[in-house]
Amino acid sequence: MESSTPPPAGTARPLRAHAQRNRETLIAVARAAFAAAGDTAPLEGIAREAGVGIGTLYRHFPTREALVEAAYAAELDDVTTNAATLLAELPPEEALRTWMERYARFAATKHGMIGTLRTGWAAGRITPPTRRRITAEIAVILTAGARSGTLRADVDPDDVTAMLLGVFLSADAHGTPERTGRLLDLVLDALRPRSSTPERP
Repeated sequence: MESSTPPPAGTARPLRAHAQRNRETLIAVARAAFAAAGDTAPLEGIAREAGVGIGTLYRHFPTREALVEAAYAAELDDVTTNAATLLAELPPEEALRTWMERYARFAATKHGMIGTLRTGWAAGRITPPTRRRITAEIAVILTAGARSGTLRADVDPDDVTAMLLGVFLSADAHGTPERTGRLLDLVLDALRPRSSTPERP
């Protein structure tokens, strides 16, 4: 005779926690896969790399579009929520350069997913990346740099966003990681106070 005693409270929690870990792992693997191969990266390979079966992937993300959009949202959140963390670890000038590198990786990953993302934007399932979120992060670092005297206080953060978008458009067209790095160095150089910018011969 089966016992009618209910299972202890919280019995289902390990399953929920396990499912959440699977979801987070799938998104992390998908971000890397889409950055490397675009949004046509094989879903079977993503599932295998995440250590789960393809059925588990489809339970979390019923369509390729759902996985692409989740990966994109995670990328955007990362790049628009880490300025304060960087400033806690690095001087403002270094924090900005590190953040720009992260933004460059985001731009490259987004470029690989752009076909699917456009479909999501048109259908209203996801909100396009807003310059406001990116510019707000830049403003946080510029403010800290102006306070310390290591970054200019007379720069509009949205102008910095425009410069960075120009760098990434150039990289998409015919750039290399090395060239992107040099261009980011030039952007940072333009943001230093004039008195601290080394004179060139």
